[in-house]
Amino acid sequence: MSSAPLHPPRTPAEPRSRALWDGTSSLTRPGLIRVPAVITAWFWVIKVFTTAQGEATSDFFVHLPHVSPYLVVGGGFLVFVAAMALQLGVRRYIPPVYWLAVTMVAVFGTMCADAIHIQLGVPYWATTTAFAVAVAVVFWAWYRTEGTLSIHSIVTLRRELFYWAAVLATFALGTAWGDLMAFTLNLGFLTAGILFAVVIAIPALGHRFAGMGSVLAFWFAYVITRPLGASFADWMGFPATTHSALGWGHGAVSLMFTALIAVGVLYLTVSRVDVEPGRSPLPKLT
Repeated sequence: MSSAPLHPPRTPAEPRSRALWDGTSSLTRPGLIRVPAVITAWFWVIKVFTTAQGEATSDFFVHLPHVSPYLVVGGGFLVFVAAMALQLGVRRYIPPVYWLAVTMVAVFGTMCADAIHIQLGVPYWATTTAFAVAVAVVFWAWYRTEGTLSIHSIVTLRRELFYWAAVLATFALGTAWGDLMAFTLNLGFLTAGILFAVVIAIPALGHRFAGMGSVLAFWFAYVITRPLGASFADWMGFPATTHSALGWGHGAVSLMFTALIAVGVLYLTVSRVDVEPGRSPLPKLT
C-alpha cells in the first residue's frame, strides 16, 4: 500500500506563488527577468543602431527652428519616463518594450549630454570626466549592494534599476567621449568612428584570448557602442562643411536607423535567439 507524498509535485495549473516553497523567492523567479537572457551578435548590432538613432534623433529635434531646446528636452524626458515605466511594468522580457527603453535612453541621454555642453558651455573634456565618474559610482554602488555586475543576474527590481542607471550613465559618457574626439581633438566624425570601431574589438579579443572577464568585457563594449554609433550617425547627418560629413540630414539618418532597429527587434521577437540558448546562428560576444 503506497502513501501519498507529503509535498506533491507542483502542476502547471497551480498558482505562481507556490514557487516560493521550492527555495526561490518571488524576486528571483524567471518571470521577473526583463532583459535579454542570451547576449548574441544581434544584441550588439541593434545596440549600435540605437546609439546612432539616438544621436541623430536628438540632433534633429534639438535643432528644430522656432522650437525651444528646453521644450524638446522636456518632451524627451516625458517619453523616456513613459518607456521606462512600460519596461518596468511588464512581467517578462519583451523585445519591442526592452529596445524601446534602450532607444529612449539613447535619445534622452544624448539630449542631456549635449545640453550640458551647448546650453551651459561646459567643455567636452569636463563632461567626459564627470560622466566617467558617474559610471564608476553607479558600478561601485551596484557591486557593493548586490555583489555582482553581471547582466545575467538581473532578477530583482533593485538590480534592474541599477542596470538602467548604468545604461543611462554609459550613454551619457559615450556621447561626451565621442564629441570630445570629433570636436575637441579635431579628429572628425569618420576618423573617430573608425577609432572606436578598433577600440570595441579590445573587449572581444581580450575576453576570447587574454582571459578578460565576461562582465568587464560586456560593460567595456557597452560603453564603446555609444561613441561608435554616434560618430557614424554624425558623419552621415551633419552638413558636408562640418568635418567632411555626408550631409544626409539628421532626420533622414534617424528614420534609417529606426527602420533598422525595427527589423532587428522583429527578428528577435520571432526567433527568440536572445531568450533560448542555442537558438542563435551567430556567435556570442560575451
